[in-house]
Amino acid sequence: MRLIYIFVLMLLPTLAFSQEEAFYIEFEDVPLYDALEHIEDVYKVLFSYKDDYITGKSITIDREKRTLSDVLIELQKNTNLYYKVLDNRYIIISLSNDKSTRAETLGKVIVRSYLAKGIEKNSDGAYKLYPSRLGILPGLIEPDVLEGIQLLPGVLSPNETASSFFVRGGASDQNRLIWDGINIYHKGHLFGMISPLNPNVASEIKFVNKGSHARYGERLSSVTDIRSSAVIDNTLKAEMGVNGVNADAIINLPLIKDKLNLQASLRRSYTDIFETFTFNQLSDKVFDSTKISQDEDGDNDFSFLDYNVKLNYKPNNNNTFFASMIVIDNQLDYVSNDDENNRFFQDVMTIENRGYGLGWNHKWNEKLNQDTQAFFSDYTLNYNFITTENNEQISDFEKRNAVFDSGISTEINYNPSHKNNYTFGYQYTLKDVSYAFVNTADLRIILDTEQEIVQSHSVYGNFDYKNPKLFDFSFGLRGTYFQELDATRFEPRLIIFKALNTHFKFQASGEIKNQIISEIDETVFSDLSLENRVWRLANNNDFPIINSKHVSAGFLFSKNGWNIDADAYYKKLKNVTALSLGFLNPEGGGFNIGDQNILGVDAFLRKRFNGFTTWASYSYNRARSRFKNLNNNKSFKSKSNVTHAISTALSYKLDGFQIALGWKWQTGRPFTVANETDGSYSFNEGINTAELPVYHRLDLSSTYSFKLSKHNKLRGKVGVSVRNLYNRNNLISREYRGNNSLNDSVELIERYSIGITPNFMLRLYW
Repeated sequence: MRLIYIFVLMLLPTLAFSQEEAFYIEFEDVPLYDALEHIEDVYKVLFSYKDDYITGKSITIDREKRTLSDVLIELQKNTNLYYKVLDNRYIIISLSNDKSTRAETLGKVIVRSYLAKGIEKNSDGAYKLYPSRLGILPGLIEPDVLEGIQLLPGVLSPNETASSFFVRGGASDQNRLIWDGINIYHKGHLFGMISPLNPNVASEIKFVNKGSHARYGERLSSVTDIRSSAVIDNTLKAEMGVNGVNADAIINLPLIKDKLNLQASLRRSYTDIFETFTFNQLSDKVFDSTKISQDEDGDNDFSFLDYNVKLNYKPNNNNTFFASMIVIDNQLDYVSNDDENNRFFQDVMTIENRGYGLGWNHKWNEKLNQDTQAFFSDYTLNYNFITTENNEQISDFEKRNAVFDSGISTEINYNPSHKNNYTFGYQYTLKDVSYAFVNTADLRIILDTEQEIVQSHSVYGNFDYKNPKLFDFSFGLRGTYFQELDATRFEPRLIIFKALNTHFKFQASGEIKNQIISEIDETVFSDLSLENRVWRLANNNDFPIINSKHVSAGFLFSKNGWNIDADAYYKKLKNVTALSLGFLNPEGGGFNIGDQNILGVDAFLRKRFNGFTTWASYSYNRARSRFKNLNNNKSFKSKSNVTHAISTALSYKLDGFQIALGWKWQTGRPFTVANETDGSYSFNEGINTAELPVYHRLDLSSTYSFKLSKHNKLRGKVGVSVRNLYNRNNLISREYRGNNSLNDSVELIERYSIGITPNFMLRLYW
């Protein structure tokens, strides 16, 4: 028996491969990520890698019956990458075969191709999105990250904008958007309808809606951390494309072999030169219920531009550097005339976000890494409403909002084994936020203004433990001192993941977060009524630090191509600030401080079969708010409360052809009922006591990828999409405006969803 025991122990390291079953495998110039996905399905394994490593690589393997070991040997020969097997199932892809591979181990993938190929879910509950290999999604013909996120369970955009979405009942300003370490405050081109970031540039995106790592602070609901490529590619690559609104170009330029390269992109709208039906449908939705839609003779000149540049430098194997810049710019110039009174009106709006980032990663040894970064973000909104009479300016209403956000951080990562990982870091940030509303006629009158500066010092630590035989957990603690507020906050985070058996897994998380910057409704309504929310900082008076406590628990089930993901959660927010107008507050208009409680369930079901992928998601959300001096101090439905939401889609892929059809259905948002008598409104039934009609729409998209020549790498891609295929007229908001003065009447404002909106896309790669 002792000899048998010793013999078995000697065989254990090789049992996995000696018992491998062989399958016929064949690839002919197939993109590497497609080949890896096929190998995962056949051999029941999971690959873990940085997207940069496999982007642009293809593979050819002759048809032959092979074990997994044989396949990995062929992959290494064809790709010059290294494949390390952990726990007989997880395969780490790296650039080298030394022991430092452990430092590159990524989060364990538990659901591959969550909504589509290129979207994954890890054991820590975070989602990873890879635009370069993102499969088709309903209504989208380009890999738009922010639009794709909105299809995930618990994420809703009732206003149909790209970036102003709600995550688990939280407000849109509770979502943090990061580009190469730079905080982004711009909400999107065309007043939110188009993502502010070029969807074809980003390399890897991490979306976290619960149990976030201790390095992430500042916002309560979610983090979208976007990183452009860090790989120094020695091949010149370029691409360009055009759709129904804008055109763009991207280039990767090697400067010094294996040491220095430059990446750059440029995207600009052409709607100021030529307006397509796509743009007209988008603008009709954006400018609905504004004077631009009401004035048929006005001249609306709108354009947007964004570009980014990044330098990657690797002087040796232990040091890498990057310098990144991003610019997002929107321009609006609207002109109208009142011929009877010889008056000339002009609305001029500029919205810009400039960001700069620097980074240095140093490998001290095979187990210890240090990452140091610095950033600066400059967001400005400038609006002027100018009235001219008899060629002489008689008034100028100005609105200004500025955010100067800068910081520096350093993080040490100690990775003694693939089971244990330790992270320690320090972050310093300075936020300078101001807004002003000024009216100039005979005199310059400041209607409302404020400027606040807050410096924060944060230290944090995170411990990750991964053991497939027991459980995975991550515990983090973040402490922050807000200097000008003289306040300290501690934020513990905990994530637990347990594989109960091969198919059934349990997940739970809990976290505390704090937020000092948020958006408020402007205290003076502008004439144009666009971008009527401004950023402001917490102070020690009417704007306290917002606090959130968030717990969730659920399970995942995977078997035979089926995936089920269900999660229940509870969030409690304190010190939420809301602006109430005089007709809603018996003690007059002003800011009110209150609490919010959110209870919800997210569920997701997916099945793959014979080239088809079908999925459905369901979200239940119950959000209640309570504010002093509002609604008789009784709780009421929050504006983010969408009780039931369902999304479902069916997609099909055959070689280079893809098609997807998706349907959204959700209950309407709450609104306050007003009784109209003789043209005036009275509010006697409480706040948000009614719901808008049910919202639903059908979206379609299709793309086709092709090669233009067998003799070079020139490739192409075409696509078409239709949003709101059956042209449903959805009412998405009912609000009231006015009551800024005794003589100012209350006005009902209703806004509707986008109508049927086709779009097209053409891209070339070389």
